[in-house]
Amino acid sequence: MSRVADRLTELGLTLPDVAPPVAAYIPAVRTGNLVWTSGQLPSKDGKLIATGKVGAEVDAATAKELAKTCALNALAAIAAEIGDLDQVRRVVKVVGFVASAPAFFGQPGVVNGASELLGEVFGEAGRHARSAVGVAVLPLDAPVEVEVVVEVG
Repeated sequence: MSRVADRLTELGLTLPDVAPPVAAYIPAVRTGNLVWTSGQLPSKDGKLIATGKVGAEVDAATAKELAKTCALNALAAIAAEIGDLDQVRRVVKVVGFVASAPAFFGQPGVVNGASELLGEVFGEAGRHARSAVGVAVLPLDAPVEVEVVVEVG
């Protein structure tokens, strides 16, 4: 077993199957030493875990957990592209989109779910640049969507 797979097991996590695209794109693409994921939704077994706006139908704590699920789905897409997550040298960038009710301003706290998971899995190499963006709506009425860029060796 690989170092990253061992760490996921220690955290009680397993990589899910790669979520099938909902439009005309692929889950991840490698160019040079970077792997870019498409936006990953909080889905499990092909179904969204929750829908709605954060700060209305979805509370911030739940949304943070959903962002963690998005990051795990991103890791699955990366693993499918490169074969072994031990090839990840560094998480470079995370972009999190939060479908937000008009009065919700806690987007950074929600996207921390993804950032914290990546830090737990990769340690220092999991520290990354990040954007947390509030939006009116996301595909399929998902509350959160996360993109990840990693450097591989």
